[in-house]
Amino acid sequence: MNKWVKRGGLAVLGLVALGASTLVVGTQLGQRKMNRIVSVDVAPITLPTDAASVERGRYLYMSRGCTECHGVDGAGRDVVNDGKGMHVHAPNITPGPGTVVAKYSVTDWVRTLRHGVKPDGRPAIVMPSEDYARLTDADLGAMVAYLRQMPPAPGTGAVLELPPLVKTLYAAGVVHDAAEVIDHRLPPSTPVPEAATPEHGAYVINSCIGCHGARLSGGRIPGAPPEWPAAANLTPGEGTAMHHYPTAEAFAAMLKTGKRPDGTEVSKVMPFLALKEMNDTDVQAMYLHLKTLPPLAAGNR
Repeated sequence: MNKWVKRGGLAVLGLVALGASTLVVGTQLGQRKMNRIVSVDVAPITLPTDAASVERGRYLYMSRGCTECHGVDGAGRDVVNDGKGMHVHAPNITPGPGTVVAKYSVTDWVRTLRHGVKPDGRPAIVMPSEDYARLTDADLGAMVAYLRQMPPAPGTGAVLELPPLVKTLYAAGVVHDAAEVIDHRLPPSTPVPEAATPEHGAYVINSCIGCHGARLSGGRIPGAPPEWPAAANLTPGEGTAMHHYPTAEAFAAMLKTGKRPDGTEVSKVMPFLALKEMNDTDVQAMYLHLKTLPPLAAGNR
């Protein structure tokens, strides 16, 4: 009996040692992947200067999730700080002296927002550029124009501390950065009229794919802290999140209040700071688009 206990103990120790060595190697490979150079062709855009376009950029910044990480003032804030080795702090993106974007050219902004690649060619880790990759040239230009005229605000640079397991999963391709999932060959979206239509809704909903997946069926968010809930399935069908919202008005109320029609709270992981800023046209269009999707099983991202 003691022989089998000893052998079992040695086997467990062997597995522990193997797991530890795997994490060490995985951490190194993950760091190497984070420092890789991503080569992309960046198409130029023209920045607008008129007040209406800058206001459009402000609306996009406020309503498309940017404030959840960078704050309303652009100074940056903690995205995750779980005390267990994961600390992500978004950088100050106002044009003040010493900020990460102080010397950004227009091309640098496009490379980062549309392709998920920093000016030095490394991937913009954590930045959900897949949510912005399909912006039209006009909207991307409007957003950049707004960002470049924001009042300077005090804030720090980025902080990116990831646990060994996350880096290992990243190295193994289980967790991705935006530069991996964006199809860099796609041209910008073709503008469609801003109206309460499924077509416009398909454009607006692009800002949700980072969490809900390209097919909007939700599931666990790759790389998110383990305590975060799975993203909701936004496709139609019994048992999905959408069965709570029989009307566009009910859906809009949830985005404004963070509560379902029965009064229960939706997870605060949802970017309600931004979603409540969406105008009625965008919300109705998004709802109409979601109703046209084919039903999918949750997590079929």
